[in-house]
Amino acid sequence: MTQIAVWFERKFSFGYPKELLPNLMARLRGTPARLEEELRGYTHQRLIARPEHGWSAQENAGHLLQLEPLWLTRVEDFVRGSNTLTPTDLANRATTDGGYNERPLEEILSGFRSARSRLLTRVVSLEEEAWDRSIVHPRLKQPMTLTDHLFFVAEHDDHHLARIWELFEGL
Repeated sequence: MTQIAVWFERKFSFGYPKELLPNLMARLRGTPARLEEELRGYTHQRLIARPEHGWSAQENAGHLLQLEPLWLTRVEDFVRGSNTLTPTDLANRATTDGGYNERPLEEILSGFRSARSRLLTRVVSLEEEAWDRSIVHPRLKQPMTLTDHLFFVAEHDDHHLARIWELFEGL
């Protein structure tokens, strides 16, 4: 079996229709439960074990929590009609330095569930104008709609869920 692709090497083709929104919302709403299921039943030592390169399973969960404010800020970029989406720290220092292995797993999971709920609540309250805008993604250098942004977030979620699975299955 092959290892999952490095996130920053992924290429995306955007242009997803607004009609995809119910599917995307279901994926995004389901991520907290899938994350909890993926981490259930492992010892603390297994959850915080770091591979040779990269984050532990618990740090991957922390990274998902860490990025929720960015996703929400980018939703607000669509509301404001920004020219470029808010950039992120591509070195992921906030995750690497976040001390997620020292935090209780339940704190990370409940924080993520709460933050994701805020994101989804905001998304369903948006006016039509936000859905019609296209804004350039700062790293990908290509325009995306709000629907594309939500697809990107769902793909990012799945990337880290796959990484956690890979860590536990030893692939």
